[in-house]
Formats: sequence, C-alpha cells, structure tokens
Amino acid sequence: MHDHGDDFGAWCGDHGSTGAHRTEEEWLGVARYVRHAANKILPEPLPLCLPGEPQECGRTAQQHVMAWGAALKAGAQSVIEDAAPAPAHAAFAGSVLYQRSLDEMRTQGAPRTPA
Repeated sequence: MHDHGDDFGAWCGDHGSTGAHRTEEEWLGVARYVRHAANKILPEPLPLCLPGEPQECGRTAQQHVMAWGAALKAGAQSVIEDAAPAPAHAAFAGSVLYQRSLDEMRTQGAPRTPA
C-alpha cells in the first residue's frame, strides 16, 4: 500500500488551518492533477483510491494532495539526480534552483494548482 501520511496528526498536531481553503470537490480535482503528474515520473503508479474510486481508501482528497505532492516532489528530485552530470549539480538544482522557483511562485501569488 502506498504511504498516505497517516501519521500527519501525530507528527504535526492539529494547529488549525493556514493552507488553501477549498471544498472537498476542489481538493479532489487537485489530487487528480497531482496523481497524474506523479504517475508521469514515478516508477510505480499511484493507486486509484480517491473518494469514489475503485480502491477507495477512506482518506480525504486533501490528505491525498499532501501525500501525493510529497511523492511528486521525491520523484522530481530523482529526475534531477538522474539528469545531473555530477552530485553537485543535483544538489544545486534540488536546493538553490528549487528554492528560487518556490520563492518566485510565492512572490507572484501564482495559483498552486490548476483551476
């Protein structure tokens, strides 16, 4: 079974929500986009376990977005490492370039997910 981050609560605690406020239906759309992107680069596809799917696991769409976003981030790091001619290049791309891109997205207020 794929890791769905069932230990979020124990690790993070419940300190209220500061993330994006979306409906469950909106989170479902985001989770599908994230799964699609992850399935393009991960060695094994993510399961069809969102609410209403054949292998429904009972977790919320928002939890899938976080867990599958983490899988996508790991897959992206693996792509970077595979493409890098040397470990230093991978370290630079995976940290400095990543942080620059993230900072730019935050500064521009760009939507984090497709509408």
